[in-house]
Amino acid sequence: MALFAISDLHLSLGTDKPMYVFGDNWKDYESKLKKNWEDCVCDEDFVIINGDNSWATYLENAKDDFAFINSLPGKKILTKGNHDYWWTTMKKMNDFCRENGLDTISFLQNNHFMYGDMAICGTRGWQLTCGDEQDLKIHSRELERLRLSFNSAKASTPAQIIVALHYPPDEAFKALMQEHGVTQCYYGHLHGNSHRLALVGMSNSIKYQLVSCDFLDFKPFKIC
Repeated sequence: MALFAISDLHLSLGTDKPMYVFGDNWKDYESKLKKNWEDCVCDEDFVIINGDNSWATYLENAKDDFAFINSLPGKKILTKGNHDYWWTTMKKMNDFCRENGLDTISFLQNNHFMYGDMAICGTRGWQLTCGDEQDLKIHSRELERLRLSFNSAKASTPAQIIVALHYPPDEAFKALMQEHGVTQCYYGHLHGNSHRLALVGMSNSIKYQLVSCDFLDFKPFKIC
């Protein structure tokens, strides 16, 4: 059994949103992703998918994308990304998966998952832009969701905690993770030239890793 992470699949099997407009490396990336995934992930493994899972606007339009994810080996833990407009309540998403036989997909929000003695916590995160009232409100809400995820994990008394975000963590998220003894943080969102901005490696006792699929050449990153 192994644990992997990958982010920003940006699937559009049920919509017309081709990713090759963002670079030649995105041409037919679904086939490359499928092959790389099947080469390294087994059915008993777990894969964290750190947001921007589907371009669909509504949950019912994401069915083909979810079916593609479900067909891949392993159990998948999905977080929300900034383009996941289909994301709704946990009940509606869990009902959707159950009704459509999507039995390898779960969602990470205000909760946690255990991998052995390791707790997987997380949320979408946020990047402050203009710093107005609405911007600060969303940032504060995402910090609170990460706290709720940490609180959820306490009952499981994990030996260590890792965090899955979509946005790269800012100083507030880094401080909150340090406060709760997080050892590893995996995040996405950055593409193309933005890869140069990625924090990769150790910083204040936390290991950081960018897992955007184009950064990984469409191969899930093995955590442990």
